[in-house]
Amino acid sequence: MRHRVAGRKLSRHTQHRNLMFRNMLVSLLEHQRIKTTLAKAKELRRWADRMVTLGKKGSLHARRQAFALLRNEGMVKKLFDEIAPQLKDREGGYTRIYKIGWRQGDAAPLSLIELVTFSPVKAEKKSTVTKAKEVLGKVTPKRKGKEEKKEKEEKPKERKPRAGAKEKKEKKPKEKKKKKEDSQ
Repeated sequence: MRHRVAGRKLSRHTQHRNLMFRNMLVSLLEHQRIKTTLAKAKELRRWADRMVTLGKKGSLHARRQAFALLRNEGMVKKLFDEIAPQLKDREGGYTRIYKIGWRQGDAAPLSLIELVTFSPVKAEKKSTVTKAKEVLGKVTPKRKGKEEKKEKEEKPKERKPRAGAKEKKEKKPKEKKKKKEDSQ
């Protein structure tokens, strides 16, 4: 029986499991949202909550503890300067997990884990007139005018040699060797 045994092993050795979650945690802090399996997301939630709690403490000791786990100065700086201040009034639950279906190959349940501070970038709505102008700018006329055709006929394209390209030597026509007829 597994009474009072916390955490998930995920069929990995301790070192592999710790390194995997460390990498996932750095990715989560960097992108603020990652896609993974449901079991990994639920376990990663514990790691992320611990890191945000360290970030909220803000002390030098907490910073060193965070660096000992993350091993990435940029992420530690982002955690303490950007992410933790946004979550200072929150008592816990710094991550959110969405279930997004099953993986194609092995039918593993997939999920999206994100920090609660994450807000997707919303595209500004364009008016229909603006959209129409963009489309018209992209569309080229199907038939070219007579003037353009005449200009093309008058000016044949000149090919410029590429930089570093060898110039082709003109080939001399090979003379065919005549068969010597046997003299009798």
